[in-house]
Amino acid sequence: MKKNLVLGFLAVLIAVASCSFTNKTFENNDKDKLLLDIITYILEKGHYSPKAINDDLSVSVYEDFIDVLDPTKRYFLAGDIQDFEQYKFQIDDQIKNTDISFFNLVNERYMKRIGEVKVLINEILDDPFDYSVEESINSDYDKRPFTSTRSELKERWRQQLKFWTLNTFDSKLKDEIQKKKDDPNYVMLTEKEVEKEARDVTRQTLEEFFDFVDNMERKDRFAQYINSIVDKFDPHTSYFAPEDKDYFDRQISGRFEGIGARLQPEPEGAKIVEIISGGPVWRGQLLEVGDEIIKVGQENETPVNIVGMPLDDAVKLIKGPKGTKVYLTVRKVDGTIEEVTVVRDIVELEEQYAKSAKIIDKEDKFGLIQLPGFYADFKNYNDRNAATDVAREIERLKEEGMEGLILDLRDNGGGSLRTAIDMAGLFIKDGPVVQVRASDNDKMVYEDKDERVQWDGPLVILVNEFSASASEILAAAMQDYKRAIIIGSNQTFGKGTVQTMYPLENVVHVNEYGDLGAIKVTIQKFYRVNGESNQLEGVKSDIVIPDRYRYIVLGEKGQANAMSWDKINPANYKAWDGKIDFEKIIANSNKRIAQNPQVRLIEENAKWLKEQQDEMTVTLNYDLYKARDKANREKSDYFKQLSDYDSQLTFESLKYEQGLFVQDTLLREKRERWHKNLVKDVYIEEAVNVLRDLREDHIRNDKLAHVKG
Repeated sequence: MKKNLVLGFLAVLIAVASCSFTNKTFENNDKDKLLLDIITYILEKGHYSPKAINDDLSVSVYEDFIDVLDPTKRYFLAGDIQDFEQYKFQIDDQIKNTDISFFNLVNERYMKRIGEVKVLINEILDDPFDYSVEESINSDYDKRPFTSTRSELKERWRQQLKFWTLNTFDSKLKDEIQKKKDDPNYVMLTEKEVEKEARDVTRQTLEEFFDFVDNMERKDRFAQYINSIVDKFDPHTSYFAPEDKDYFDRQISGRFEGIGARLQPEPEGAKIVEIISGGPVWRGQLLEVGDEIIKVGQENETPVNIVGMPLDDAVKLIKGPKGTKVYLTVRKVDGTIEEVTVVRDIVELEEQYAKSAKIIDKEDKFGLIQLPGFYADFKNYNDRNAATDVAREIERLKEEGMEGLILDLRDNGGGSLRTAIDMAGLFIKDGPVVQVRASDNDKMVYEDKDERVQWDGPLVILVNEFSASASEILAAAMQDYKRAIIIGSNQTFGKGTVQTMYPLENVVHVNEYGDLGAIKVTIQKFYRVNGESNQLEGVKSDIVIPDRYRYIVLGEKGQANAMSWDKINPANYKAWDGKIDFEKIIANSNKRIAQNPQVRLIEENAKWLKEQQDEMTVTLNYDLYKARDKANREKSDYFKQLSDYDSQLTFESLKYEQGLFVQDTLLREKRERWHKNLVKDVYIEEAVNVLRDLREDHIRNDKLAHVKG
């Protein structure tokens, strides 16, 4: 198979690299240079679309590495940047010559500035903040310049510290009022005393933060520098230091202890970009995609401000042993700030498996299969995988009278390519499912060769912006074959590439430095059977229903250095002859959507969230802060009516599962909660409407065909 050929080529590449690096000599303290040399070689020879190491790349690495260390421009001075600029067009030459002078200069200056900022922060926090002054802070960091003097830097920090303390000040004042309500004899603290306590909290939080910074080793920042180079090739190519690789391996294994969410670094915190089904966050329903974690607290400890902290270090604070609590201060998608308590747990793999439900609407019976991921046991594929599980659920639904099927791929981040191909085969007779091309333009077409069709009836596939990779392969194939109608967001995630992981210890046979970590490299690109890439553009829904993220840039388009969209020759395939008038069914659905008040409310919410995200200026005046916070909370409460929606559909577990409830009350509880949420799901409701149209259209056209015959 093509994938094996590619991996074979890379094995040869590693063998050649091994010979090259074994013969190179480095000084005893030059592990960093060796690492740079190895990674550059692998990127140039093994990446699907290697970048030229030239002045353009040099400028990009220069800007990104400084931004990684100081994204909010609160450490380096303008004079530092002037010193760094001598290397702006030289980093490409330094990479080629394994010269790390730029890194050394920036790293040394960064540590110096950290020490100075610690002193400066304490000076500021020694004096009270005046919240009666009308001033504001702007968080559009890209547009602000670096400060030129210590006094300018101090003023920037003063505003930032005042902003961070303002929320604590507000919370403590509310606590005092509540204490007085609970106990009329309670003597409330004065505003001056509350303000002092709030500053003390900020001081302690920052002391904790700088403790983490101080504990970071030089190698940690060098790994950040390496990734400033590596991620210029594409957002899915990255270097993993030894400790990070161990964490990656634990995630891939599907079993890890934590909160069950995937995070992405942002200038003002760690943004939640995926909630793992079955994990603590998913179960608690207190957080959602788009929320930003800004502080992390352990039991009986002061929360640590993670703003500006490297994501890896923030993750170390968030994860922890099963049963322990972590206290997260979160800036919600709507701009409000809340503290959320999450009890860490082992993410339950069972909730990552396919599950099904009957949908009953008057006399109609439809089926729903929710698939969180394209899972497989790679050591024993036949033991359990997503395709065989979905096939089994289809058979169970058919036995209970299913007249149409909804396959829910929303929030499905992908997984095994083979399961996507096998799953496509459940719905078509045979034929190509996906094309894969390597960097040498050699193409392989992956086909379903099994002529059996598990389900030949009406089929709807639900997707959203977080449906990625294998989800996009399946959805695209069903769309190209005209086998299913795709309903969801404007487009799916847009990840049309495949990566492989290289342990660097395999590259250097003689290595006195120990484990060097690993690099994940993009080696192939996926294409639909119609020849178009899924990359960047994703799969466009046939029927678009707006969601609350409609106006927020997500997915591959939100990633820096994303690879481009392109197309190749189509594969030889024949569309499904289902006697369906797709255009009429889509038009009918669009009419229903336009008249649905729940959809209009979702659209209104989406526009408001975009406004909140685009708001860069925050007041530091307490009265104005309270007024804005009150308005935001009122608006947020207004949109809570979205969760009151009732589709009037009935959802039931299948008979086999109902039999399990007697012994497994937890399973019963999970399914009852799932069904309760499904009743509120307008996307499921419209999918049912489309299934009904598909069924009736098929019956009508079938009758016409018989009459003509």
